[in-house]
Amino acid sequence: MRYRLSIMALAVLAGLAFLPIPATAQRSSSSSQKVLAQKSSGFNVKAVEAFLKQGDAAISAGKVDEARENYDKARAAAKQLLSFYRDLSGSFRGLDARIPREMDSKGRKSLVLLAEVNLRLAALFRRENMPEVAVPLLIEVVKLMTPAKPEGQKAYQRLLELGFVDTPYAGASSNNF
Repeated sequence: MRYRLSIMALAVLAGLAFLPIPATAQRSSSSSQKVLAQKSSGFNVKAVEAFLKQGDAAISAGKVDEARENYDKARAAAKQLLSFYRDLSGSFRGLDARIPREMDSKGRKSLVLLAEVNLRLAALFRRENMPEVAVPLLIEVVKLMTPAKPEGQKAYQRLLELGFVDTPYAGASSNNF
């Protein structure tokens, strides 16, 4: 009886020895392993730029609904990225200066992309005879980029063209439009 238990224990241990053991080695940090860093299906600035290009191509092909869908996706992703980058930047301030610098840089890129998307969406809404939908987008661009930046100046100029504002911005240079 005692031998049977010993033989059974040995058999169980031998069986365990042949089971596949999950590897605990560190994975390579190549970009093919980083799912969110991929341009086509990732969650990053490049993915937002891809949505913008798809929207531009749809506009060129006269597919307004498809363009709006792509611009909406780009806008939502840019807003989320901007928020996440700001949150991460704030969380690491005072702990590791490299991380806030990286997050601030990515956040600025997201901000510029958000302004570009808003300008394109506003142009699309103006084209579709819905200027009242374009106004909040243009105001958001002025707020995000300030009138000192070309995107902010362009947005304010569009508001002027729509008749939402009456006073031209004196600091705007004519070559930005």
